[in-house]
Amino acid sequence: MFVFGREDLPADPVFPAELDKLGYFINESDQIRKISDPSQEFQFKINRNERWNQVQRGAMNECIRGIVLPRLHALGLVTLCLPLTSGPTKPHVPILVSKNLSTASRIILVFGEPVQDLGIWAYRTVGSENINAGSAVNFVKAILDPEEHAHTNGTNGINGVSGKGPSSQYGDVAVVLANTGQLSWHCGSGRAMTHASRMALPRASAVDPPLVQTYRNRIPGHENWQEHVSSVFEGIFAARGQLVRSDAKIDVIGLAEGGYGAIRYLASNWPTWRQYISAICLSHPLHQKDTDLIVAAQEPYPESFAAFVSSRCRAYLLSPEPLGTPLIDEAQQGCNCYASGEELNTECIMTKAWPHMLDWLKQAYDDPDYCEAQLVVRRVDLDDVKGDNGEVGLVDH
Repeated sequence: MFVFGREDLPADPVFPAELDKLGYFINESDQIRKISDPSQEFQFKINRNERWNQVQRGAMNECIRGIVLPRLHALGLVTLCLPLTSGPTKPHVPILVSKNLSTASRIILVFGEPVQDLGIWAYRTVGSENINAGSAVNFVKAILDPEEHAHTNGTNGINGVSGKGPSSQYGDVAVVLANTGQLSWHCGSGRAMTHASRMALPRASAVDPPLVQTYRNRIPGHENWQEHVSSVFEGIFAARGQLVRSDAKIDVIGLAEGGYGAIRYLASNWPTWRQYISAICLSHPLHQKDTDLIVAAQEPYPESFAAFVSSRCRAYLLSPEPLGTPLIDEAQQGCNCYASGEELNTECIMTKAWPHMLDWLKQAYDDPDYCEAQLVVRRVDLDDVKGDNGEVGLVDH
């Protein structure tokens, strides 16, 4: 029998987490491009062995995180470790909060996708468009510094609204970026990471299995994305008069599983949170109206969570239609659904739809009695909308 010794196994590939050493640079349009060919984006597949591709991508993603986080900090966000009692050396999950969290009258809380790192919407968009577009930088800038956002994007504020400083567009608003992705603690580096980052960690050889997840990698109260959602609500927002104002209103933005976790948590605890939640926006919603919005022994219908979702919640879905076009999905989600402007990748919905979300959330916050009009969208046969002359038009019924 032929047996390989340890010394015969192929060494694990090593890629430094430095853009230039990976062969890339940032051009004048804030895009990551190849040094050898500035027209080329990041190349994932560089080897037939998937391990080489995996490790290189991990190094590139680490480079991107090293660019994005300082930009978010420069905008006024600070890192907060959860649990609050954990300290910097014990297992913890980092989240980002704006410095005005304790004084803001309105807080925009974002639960991202579990497959993404903190502050990143989609690495795909970082590569194809630019760093700020694929991360939360433009989003945070539009809320905390709309004048600067308008200047750098060549517009007069969000959707053409003139910005005159941080209070001109969204008022006294704070931002909280939760972290549903980095929930595995790596003891060696002393940091939390996503599953993808964990798979890219160094191994004894290129053919060795990945590190085994044990109890040492668990973060108390944050062992999965549902626990993380609950801990964010109960660890930060339940501390009324301490970490947040006692009268602060919360706008929730949930992406995929992050939104699903928020919906399930609020459905089960709605009497506690009803007076504090202003409105909810979801991307790629995963909940079902008949199973996730109905809780036994809940209040009468007008005050129920299902009623709130139908009137002060909206969802954005994959669709070839233009951004904001009504879609036929209300029956499943229990709220109005709209086209996100993204047709193919769910992770890219936020990069396209967040300006639309912020405008609507502001509208809902300004009017506590605001209710979403219950849209009735139906498909009709082309013959039903043709006039006598054969032209397509509206038909009175």
